[in-house]
Amino acid sequence: MKHYRFFILLPATALLLIILLQNTSFAQQAAAIHYTKKEIMVPTRDGTRLFTRIYTPDGITTPLPILLMRSPYIDWNIGVLSPDKDSYVKNLAAEGYIFVYQNIRGKQKSEGEFIMEGAFNKTDPRVIDEASDTYDLIDWLLKNTNNNGKVGQLGISYPGELALISAIKPHPALKAVSPQGTVGDFFLGDDFFHNGAFRLSFAFEYSYGEEAIKGDTSFPFPMYDLYDFYLNLGSLANVNKKYFHRQIPTWNDFLVHPNYDKYWRDKAPVNYSDTPHVPILHVGGYWDQENMNGPEALYAKMEKYDKRNYNYLVLGPWSHGQWSDSAANSISDYKMERNTADDFREIQKAWFDYWLKGVGDGKFPEATCFQTGSNVWKTYATWPDKSVKPERLYLEEHKKLSFRKPTPDDNGFDSYVSDPANPIVYRVRPIEVTYSDSSDWDRWLSEDQRFVDHRPDVLTYKSDTLDADLTITGDVVAHLFASITGSDADWVVKLIDVYPDLYKKKPDMSQSELMIAEDIFRGRFRQGFTTPQPIPSGKVEEYKIGLHEVNHVFKKGHRIMVQIQSSWFPVFDRNPQKFVPNIFLATEKDFIKSTQEIYRSKQYATYIELPVVNEPGRLSVK
Repeated sequence: MKHYRFFILLPATALLLIILLQNTSFAQQAAAIHYTKKEIMVPTRDGTRLFTRIYTPDGITTPLPILLMRSPYIDWNIGVLSPDKDSYVKNLAAEGYIFVYQNIRGKQKSEGEFIMEGAFNKTDPRVIDEASDTYDLIDWLLKNTNNNGKVGQLGISYPGELALISAIKPHPALKAVSPQGTVGDFFLGDDFFHNGAFRLSFAFEYSYGEEAIKGDTSFPFPMYDLYDFYLNLGSLANVNKKYFHRQIPTWNDFLVHPNYDKYWRDKAPVNYSDTPHVPILHVGGYWDQENMNGPEALYAKMEKYDKRNYNYLVLGPWSHGQWSDSAANSISDYKMERNTADDFREIQKAWFDYWLKGVGDGKFPEATCFQTGSNVWKTYATWPDKSVKPERLYLEEHKKLSFRKPTPDDNGFDSYVSDPANPIVYRVRPIEVTYSDSSDWDRWLSEDQRFVDHRPDVLTYKSDTLDADLTITGDVVAHLFASITGSDADWVVKLIDVYPDLYKKKPDMSQSELMIAEDIFRGRFRQGFTTPQPIPSGKVEEYKIGLHEVNHVFKKGHRIMVQIQSSWFPVFDRNPQKFVPNIFLATEKDFIKSTQEIYRSKQYATYIELPVVNEPGRLSVK
């Protein structure tokens, strides 16, 4: 049993008071500590030298713990800012740590060859990889800094994955890690694919940005709005013909590994993670546009093997890395009603202070999860909460949703024509360069969905107005029964919170459609991701689509919405809708229109499985 094996609710006012008191102490100390930076090339066991920044607090002679971040990037959480000025760690810096930032092999000023997201070998001690490089760095730091012999590692996204890897083959001095916004599986739910559907714009821009030159760069697009660029690209085979010319290694790998083979299995952190060897704090965001699945999947996998109470989780109302901002009070139009970034910093500080300094009692909640809708932090003895009851929300005629089970009299379907020549845009245009200063990439999962609910190729279903709050906590799963006239299809399912017609609390959110859970599934993989199969034309098939974990309250007066569509472009590539063995090699003639039929009958009852919290007075389920 873990510490804090019970359920508590932290009211916003009480938590805010705690944080204000803590921040008062922090503010008093922040002005007293300044940091001196040293830049050095640290050698590894094979002689390769890695560029490293070391920040040491002035005037402190007491040995201090080390906080380490490793990254391929030059400007995001890699020591450009002094830690006392970096919102991500400034409260930790205020009380004294040694901060170390290192660029990995082949990136920025570090020597060696960069292999993006290389497969990790946890069994062969002779292999030189990110774990061995971290081990060598820690060894060097223990001998060359005034430290207390304890090291922690943290990071967001790729740096978070590097923290995870270090914990799998840890140096004895590594005492705690926090992988944040980390990939779980590149093919099934993060970064490059979701359930086999290829993330075109992200993969195109990210692979070029990291592999075209040693530093970070951006593809020289000839236009601002990239929707037309990716549409005019045509087949994915044209990328190398027109632009990359086989010079981007990761893109070349996409072409020869279109299915879930050994290449993808070996790369997936969720596959090589098992027993936590050091205390580990996973951190993720409900609206993380890059790695939403990873923290949830990694926590769940490692929890199965956790015998020493080392495995913990924090989930918040954030986009990718938003918790590191100076303020996180809102995302798109949604208001959190507090600075959740400050909240997170206190959670993170308590974690590292205990494991590296011995401060506090170490009684951490198993899971600390913000509840959207109610805007409160809640803690859980188990995650997902085992007290929930799965309830089925069914599609009905007249585009309605209901908890009523279909009867023999219910018999029908709704249909639309999916046209690859006119794919549904995934966010409001323009589609800017993903990592440009003007891009809305970080907010698209929380964007109001009214911009597509009028399209004839988007099916929209709504519940009646809720007469009581409805709380869902845990995994949301769509069970879709559908037939097509083509031989392949993508299915996008979205669970949406629809605000009242007149929302007095924030009038400009009236009737807004806030996505709560969503994902895409490539139909060819309905029988498994290793071997794609064509979909028989005209045959009703079932598709089970995980929409990930949530913690949300649909408030009284709101409505629940479900949207179903067959494209999400250009963040995901266009499915040709004619089965071809390798979509990356599809030709222009393979792209065809297809009529999609979504069933809502007793025999084929499409429904969303909701993890409903059985609270007194909530909406009755009939």
